[in-house]
Amino acid sequence: MFLDLDYFIFGIMPYIALTVLIVGSIARYEKDPFTWKSSSSQLLRRRQLWWGSVLFHVGIITVFGGHLIGLFTPVWILDALGIPHPWKQWAAVILGGTAGIAALVGASLLIHRRVTDPRIWRHTSFADIGILVLIWLQLFIGLGTIVLTLQHMDGVEMVRFMTWSQSVILLNLNAWATVVDVHWLYKAHIFLGLLIAMLFPFTRLVHMISGFAAPFRFLLRPGYQIVRSRRQQPLPGRADPKAISAEHRS
Repeated sequence: MFLDLDYFIFGIMPYIALTVLIVGSIARYEKDPFTWKSSSSQLLRRRQLWWGSVLFHVGIITVFGGHLIGLFTPVWILDALGIPHPWKQWAAVILGGTAGIAALVGASLLIHRRVTDPRIWRHTSFADIGILVLIWLQLFIGLGTIVLTLQHMDGVEMVRFMTWSQSVILLNLNAWATVVDVHWLYKAHIFLGLLIAMLFPFTRLVHMISGFAAPFRFLLRPGYQIVRSRRQQPLPGRADPKAISAEHRS
């Protein structure tokens, strides 16, 4: 039986992505925590790295935070606060658009830096450049959806995506029907977002949450760290440095 593509993207893929994201991240951290890093190449072409990194990180964090707040804030809270849906739509367009452009410019600088410098390219893995290109494409498509959003600033489409996102979290298996007839550009944007979430544990993106994982790792470690005291007796088979020093003085 042919599986409906809309049902797969909106009904099944979110749960696959969440499972791979959570289980894969935990497994990687437990198996090899020393790979939780961004493998910086800041010693090479530092000026371009600085501009690209700042624009990309500030922009992508703003976009990501905006998506979290925008999609997972219950509609009744907006209504209770008296925030009209068009206002939220305009805020998403202006703030999200500005942050998206900044992140896209930053990602472009980072990609250009990697592919044009032979020294950096020599130490760039397929996963490094692949995930960066996917994020660039996701940002480009996301900015493209703003054109569609400007055609319906009443907030109806926004509420549909909010309802779908929150229904997925609440394990409503029929949530996919809420957004089945949206524009294909929105579908591509959601598909790429879920794909990036699935690839997250296997790329350098894991360094985003390393700062949160480390404190929990420290609190939940199985035992105490044993540190030798400076006055502790020397280990068997080793001479006492103080005794050797006294012998030389005599």
